[in-house]
Amino acid sequence: MADMVARTLEAHALEMARTPQPEITIEVPEQAHSIEVTQEPTPQVTEEASAEGGSHLNGDLPESHYIWSILGHRQFFPIGCEASAADDWAKYFGVEVNEFAFQVRLPISDNPDQGFVGDVNGPWGQVPPYAYGVHAGPVAKVLNEHYGMNAVGMKGFTTQELKAQIAAGKPVIAWVVANCTWSEPYEYTDKAGNKVITAPYEHVVIVTGYDEKSFRYMNNGKFYDIPAEYFERTWSVLGNMVVYLDE
Repeated sequence: MADMVARTLEAHALEMARTPQPEITIEVPEQAHSIEVTQEPTPQVTEEASAEGGSHLNGDLPESHYIWSILGHRQFFPIGCEASAADDWAKYFGVEVNEFAFQVRLPISDNPDQGFVGDVNGPWGQVPPYAYGVHAGPVAKVLNEHYGMNAVGMKGFTTQELKAQIAAGKPVIAWVVANCTWSEPYEYTDKAGNKVITAPYEHVVIVTGYDEKSFRYMNNGKFYDIPAEYFERTWSVLGNMVVYLDE
């Protein structure tokens, strides 16, 4: 399996190498508002989440809730954050997803709403048609078709819906900019004439908690707290895009 994945990725890289590289680069946005935290598991809280999950999805939300039992790892490919996050997210729900196999299974396109754009080993921070990444739809499709998960990829998710998922004990993959910072959105027109909103330093994190003033998310295996207004700002750049588990 490992040899097959390696050969496929090598062929993929050769194909993507035909795409010209941009003449300019964009500096990585500074991490201005996220604070790294040490998360220590609290079994009692986890049990309460399991018992009360249904009512939370129906709108009865607690003032704060944190998911303690999720673990993560550092992504392998320079712009492979989506496959890495899908691996961590699925494992939380008891589904084994190999990061490398997942990357290969993503369709390829010049439109991130339809498939992975560019070489997964390309430089981070670009926008289509250069090495970029992939949006929620194709990620959810692979999780559904290859791993049997009822994953939903969508834009326009609300803060209330996000909190409801967390309160029900279900982490959510969210599309942000860098480590929850900011960049201007960029409208790209693909080869077929379709328009899509992209952003330099497109990235995904897994949202795992909230309280009245902040959200907690996991990025490459580390946990961060960020004021709600700043999280909502970075999340809005790509249209409040998520992958969540629909029961």
